[in-house]
Formats: sequence, structure tokens, C-alpha cells
Amino acid sequence: MKLLEGRVALVTGGSRGLGRAMCEVFAREGARVAFNFASDRAAADETLARLDTPHKRAYQCSVLDGEAIARMVDEIERDLGPIGILVNNAGVTEVMPFAMIEERDWDDVMDTNVKGAFLVTRAVARGMIRRKYGRVVNVGSLAGYKLIDAPVHYATSKAAIQGFTTSLAKELARYGILVNCIAPGLLDDGVGLKLPDAKLADYVKHCGLRRPGTCAEIAELAAFLASERNSYMSGAILLADGALG
Repeated sequence: MKLLEGRVALVTGGSRGLGRAMCEVFAREGARVAFNFASDRAAADETLARLDTPHKRAYQCSVLDGEAIARMVDEIERDLGPIGILVNNAGVTEVMPFAMIEERDWDDVMDTNVKGAFLVTRAVARGMIRRKYGRVVNVGSLAGYKLIDAPVHYATSKAAIQGFTTSLAKELARYGILVNCIAPGLLDDGVGLKLPDAKLADYVKHCGLRRPGTCAEIAELAAFLASERNSYMSGAILLADGALG
């Protein structure tokens, strides 16, 4: 049996990068996969084309639109079945020094990265609680875990995701719902593409494996956390940074 055979998974921000990689790995492992995307229909269609399953859906909606999220969850559970796996992956960042961050910049990052995770999790968790089963995987970041050179609003939002993970894991444990967080280091896609060459070279220099990670590597870890093979780990923050010194 495949790792996620028969489970229904919702991945937020699944149209590219890490979200797309998770959708691909989850589909390979037997899950029925749904994901949302903000605006890029072409990228969403490309993700759908890559998923090795007939049971797949893409929804255009913002993680900050509570009503749209509720409709999406209802449609997924009607078309694919009860959602047993949620990955809170949707996120944004801006590479800028602290003194140049405007209030709107701060709100955009905090809203998408933190409030978005809250709204989607609340909508999905209600069904998980009724069924007394669920796996929630939150995507944090090395920036919220270690002292590194990273945008302050982004690092703050990812530190908040860690607190969200540990407190939610404690509250939902009684319902058989496991909640964990993966905190990746620099990856070969997403935020890593926005770094200046000098910062990328500095990261690689101090990384034990001497390279950025790949989205596929993090997706494999997420698949384990989302599976029934993980039956006891909850409230954990898993740092995946290639032994950054």
C-alpha cells in the first residue's frame, strides 16, 4: 500500500515550488489531491498535469477569504471525500531591510502567512474533529527558528507558525489529530530564487551539505508526517537545513 493511499489532501499554495512538489509526492503516494492558488491559472494547470492521479482538483481562492475557503472545503469533501491531510504551505515574502518595511508590507506578509493558515485550518479542522482523525503539516522556515539574515516580517510570521503548531497540536491531540511543522532551510525554489548571489553563496558556504535543499526533499518529509506511519510525533518543529552551521 502506498503511504497516503485513499487519503484526501489539501495543499495551500500548490501551483508552484514547494506546494507543487508536495502535490506531486502526495499523488504518487496514493492521495487524492486538492490545492488552491491565488491567480496564476497556467501554473495551476501545470501542477494538475503533473499529478499522477485522476482524483485532483485546483481552486482559485485566497487563503484570506473565509467564505471562499469554506466553499472550497465543502466542494473538496463532496467531490473527493473527507479531508484527512492539510498542508499550510501558502506564503509570501519580500526581501527588504527592516527600515524600509511599510505597515502595508508587514500586514501583507503576516496576514497571508499566519492568518491564512488559521483560516484554512479552522475550516478543515472542524471535519477532522468530527471524524477524530487528521494530519496537519505547517510550513515554517529556518528564518523563524535560527538567527539568520532574513526579512524581519517574514521571520516573524514563520516564528508565529511554530507557536501555532505547538499550541494547536496540544489542543487537537484529544481528537486524534497530529500537527507538525517543517522548517526548511534555503531551497532551490521559492524564496531562494529572490536571494542575491552573495547571500546564496554564503549560505552554501556554511551549510554542511554545501548546497540548498530541494522542494522534492521537503515534500518527502511532509508525506511521512501526513501518513499513518507517523502515529506519535505531534507538536514537533522539524528543521531541515542541511546542517547549517
